[in-house]
Amino acid sequence: MIPNITKGTRMHGLIAYLAGPGRANEHTDPHLVAGSPSIMAWHNDDELNDDSAKAIAKELGRAKSVLGTEIPGGHVWHCSLSLRAEEGDLTDAKWADIAQDFMDEMGFTEASGRAPAQWVAIRHGHSKAGNDHIHIAASMVREDGTKWSSWRDFPRAQQAARGLEKKYGLEELSPTHSTRGLRPGEREASERRGAPEPERRSLERKVRACATSAQDEAEFIRRLRRTGALVRARYASGRDDVVVGYSVAERPPKGGRPVWFGGGHLAKDLALPKLRAGWPDSPQGAAEAVAEWQAAARGRRPVTTGREAHEPDPQLWEQYSDEVARLREALRSVPLDDHATWAHVARETSGAFAAWSTATESSPGPLAAAADELSKTAQLRRYPVRPIRSVGPSARGASLMLMAASMSGTGTAAQAIMLRQLLNVTKAVHDMHKASNDLRRARQISHMVKHHLSQVAAALPAVPATTPTADSEAAAAVRASAAGQVPGRSTGSVLPPKYVQARTHANTRSGSSRPDIGR
Repeated sequence: MIPNITKGTRMHGLIAYLAGPGRANEHTDPHLVAGSPSIMAWHNDDELNDDSAKAIAKELGRAKSVLGTEIPGGHVWHCSLSLRAEEGDLTDAKWADIAQDFMDEMGFTEASGRAPAQWVAIRHGHSKAGNDHIHIAASMVREDGTKWSSWRDFPRAQQAARGLEKKYGLEELSPTHSTRGLRPGEREASERRGAPEPERRSLERKVRACATSAQDEAEFIRRLRRTGALVRARYASGRDDVVVGYSVAERPPKGGRPVWFGGGHLAKDLALPKLRAGWPDSPQGAAEAVAEWQAAARGRRPVTTGREAHEPDPQLWEQYSDEVARLREALRSVPLDDHATWAHVARETSGAFAAWSTATESSPGPLAAAADELSKTAQLRRYPVRPIRSVGPSARGASLMLMAASMSGTGTAAQAIMLRQLLNVTKAVHDMHKASNDLRRARQISHMVKHHLSQVAAALPAVPATTPTADSEAAAAVRASAAGQVPGRSTGSVLPPKYVQARTHANTRSGSSRPDIGR
């Protein structure tokens, strides 16, 4: 449940809006579901109109007008409580209980031990994004003329929402991670086209796969174009050589128009500045990237040909599998509250599965499910001012190899070994969520491993007997994952990974500056 708080001075304006048709006529059957006893005694759950909106607003503002208490910035407190569209709808009775408990927790009612403040909860149908929600309007002046304290009201509201999620069996949202939800219109459009999933999801995986497989921005653009996606850059105002963002779209059928999505609208960690944190920063690289962006905009062939056009050396499978194993060992020393590092690792691991899915799955399958699930850990509500760049073990090499995996055959022993190493990293992410008491995310990852990645493991050949010890342990992890539990190993003495604050990118071409602005 997501609380969103605003404050203001015009109580009647707020209530009139909530009881009215909305900006796009999206409000339906506006009515009260809960409120202060004195207001609910006079107003039932009938549809609100202009007269009732005026009466409710007047009652909400009575303490301020009679007692003359002034609140700097306004006495109107407005908070919406919304569910994700995927959660469906609640009944009025359940929303009433939630609203009452929420206002008790926020200190507006007699449960605070002080004089109550007047409030109402209004429900008027779905938002434009399809979310079931209510709006709470309250006065910050109590009935005895004292002031309700708005100090730290946003974190208090978040804490109250987490408690209510548990109490009422709602989807428990992480206070650390946040993902982009789908709009109902996107699902409906994909169903009309007969597509297996909305374009936003397929594009997110393509971008994620190409970003983790590429060694620089220019290669990222070329790889993305090879997937069939349309790509266009967003330039700084008045410039055609300073790229500050990008958009992608699936190629539409003949006569259709593409639907564009900005990188940051696909997923929070796919905005261009965050992608650039994983690539080297140099004037030459920036100039090459601008040339590729311009070629993509004009529909021309790529300016240069890079690694994306060649099969990687098969000898690199062992090297990059070992690197993923070292990454798993390094994670044993990463603190649970180092959210930026865990998000970085989840992004790379998700990218590896996305690359494998892009290369081998003609429609979303178990690898796509793994990429989607891990991408949720990769997206934070708040990012550090300066992005994290890994200079230790990484899963980017795994993405490079898996992006070139063949769609034919049953896979190779090298892929089986790589999967087992990636499973160990996935288990580390799972354990982090579990130890952080984020049990919902831990259950989702466990379900994904048991019901999706176990299918991939079963389809791959057996690991050769000459596989090193680390790979034997990974094989045991796969066998155990089918039973729902992956055994741990003793930690021993392990050096922590070297994660450093990345330098802010300064060059888009030789001698120019590039602001870190993402779409």
